[in-house]
Amino acid sequence: METARTAGTTDTAGTARGTLPGLASAHPLGERLPAVYAEDELAQRFVSGLDVVLAPLFNVLDCLEAYFTPSLAPEDFVDWLADWVGPELDGSEPLEARRRAVASAVALHRLRGTVEGLARTVRQAFGARPEIVESGGAVWSARPLGPFPGHPVASLLVRLTVPEPERVDRYRLHAVVAAARPAHLPFTVEVLPSDPAGPAGPARPTDSSPPSLPPSPLPEGH
Repeated sequence: METARTAGTTDTAGTARGTLPGLASAHPLGERLPAVYAEDELAQRFVSGLDVVLAPLFNVLDCLEAYFTPSLAPEDFVDWLADWVGPELDGSEPLEARRRAVASAVALHRLRGTVEGLARTVRQAFGARPEIVESGGAVWSARPLGPFPGHPVASLLVRLTVPEPERVDRYRLHAVVAAARPAHLPFTVEVLPSDPAGPAGPARPTDSSPPSLPPSPLPEGH
């Protein structure tokens, strides 16, 4: 991990690998010149300047696997990996939270559009597992023409219960739910204070008629 962390730095824009003071090349060019240049001071000084440029490249290649491991990659590379796998991040999360989001992104993509996938995505973004009430349902019957499960009016309620509701970015919660919900479902989000006597309950689907959902303070997703 230490090698991956020190193999390079970023430029002022934070978008490219660069040199590190005092970082020696694992393959000095001066040792690979023809023998006639072995004691040529000018030639040795010239290629030593190229060694400074190549040293970070050799170090990156030596530990390339670590750059693609979210728990080991340098901070700027974690953000680059996030562009690849598309986790629900807004860029303000702590580094460790971004590492976890990148590492779990593929697993969450497999669950996208499900109650469990939505619950995990919200928990990852806000640190609390939400309660989810949705209008769908599933039953089986040995006889035809039975009643349909769920409710004919599609709806989704995501209720987040946290100790300090005022600290939750409701627009961010709305965006996270909009991205992780089933695409056809209109939805409402709520943020409520938690009961000091115990944690918020787990996410759960319901196969009964959903409660009357209060209007969201944010625009409803479609």
